[in-house]
Amino acid sequence: MATPTFDQLLEAGAHFGHLKRKWNPAMAPYIFMERNGIHIIDLYKTAAKIDEAANALRAMAKSGKKVLFVATKKQAKEAIAERAGAIGMPYVIERWPGGMLTNFPTIRKAVKKMTTIDKMEKDGTFDNLSKREKLQITRQRAKLEKNLGSIADLNRLPSALFVVDVMKEHIAVAEANRLGIPVFAIVDTNSNPENVDYVIPANDDASKSIELILDAVCGAMAEGLEERKVEKLDAPEEEKEGEATPGKRRRVRRSEAPAAAEKVAEAAPAEAEAPAAE
Repeated sequence: MATPTFDQLLEAGAHFGHLKRKWNPAMAPYIFMERNGIHIIDLYKTAAKIDEAANALRAMAKSGKKVLFVATKKQAKEAIAERAGAIGMPYVIERWPGGMLTNFPTIRKAVKKMTTIDKMEKDGTFDNLSKREKLQITRQRAKLEKNLGSIADLNRLPSALFVVDVMKEHIAVAEANRLGIPVFAIVDTNSNPENVDYVIPANDDASKSIELILDAVCGAMAEGLEERKVEKLDAPEEEKEGEATPGKRRRVRRSEAPAAAEKVAEAAPAEAEAPAAE
C-alpha cells in the first residue's frame, strides 16, 4: 500500500490542527504554521511518519505479531472495525476496559466466560435453564460481546497498540507504556507525543483523515501477512530439497557397502591360505 500523497492528505483535511490556545508545545516540530488561530500540521512530515509506521507494522505482521487497534471516538469506530477486522487484527471500539493490558488474565477469563456460554447453547445445557436464567445469561453474553468480542482471539498481550486520539485513549497508552508495548498513534496538535513511539501528526477528528491513514497502515500490514503466507508455502519445499541431498549421500554409501564387503571377503581367504602354502 502506497503512502498517501501530500494532495491526498490535504484533501482529507489531515492538516487541520486545533486552536492555538489548545496546543501542546511538544507538537511544535510537526506544526507548519498558524492560520486564523488554528495550527496547520506539516503534511510532508505526516507522510514521512505514515511511511515509517507502515513499514514497522508491516514487519510486525510478517513476523506473525498482533497489533491492537484502539479508537472509541465516533469518527473512528467504523473505520477501525472494518479495516482491522479485514486483516484479522483485534480492536477496541467501545469503552476501554481498564486493566485490559496490565490485568490481562482477568480479561481472558471474561472472554472464556463468553466461550462457555456459547458452548452451553450448542450442547443443549442452555435449554434446561429457566426463562429468567436464560435472559440473564443472554444479556451477559451480549454485554461481553460488545466489549470484548473483537479481542476474543487475542490469547496473549499484543505486540503493539495503534491508537486514534491519544488524549481520549490515555488509559490505553499509559498501560502500554507501563508494559513496554510500542504505541503507534495519530496525534493532533493538542496532544502529547512523548508517550508515543511512532507519532503520526494529523487531524484525529476528521473521519476522512483517519480513514486515509488507516488504509495506508492496514494495507501495509496486509502485505506483510501475504508475505508471511508465501514464506510458509515456500518453506516445506526448501525443507524437502534440503533433505534430498543427505539422502543421496546415504544411498551412495549403501551402494558402496557391498563392493567393500566383497573386497574384504576376497582378501580374507588369500591371507588365510598363505601360511598353508608354506
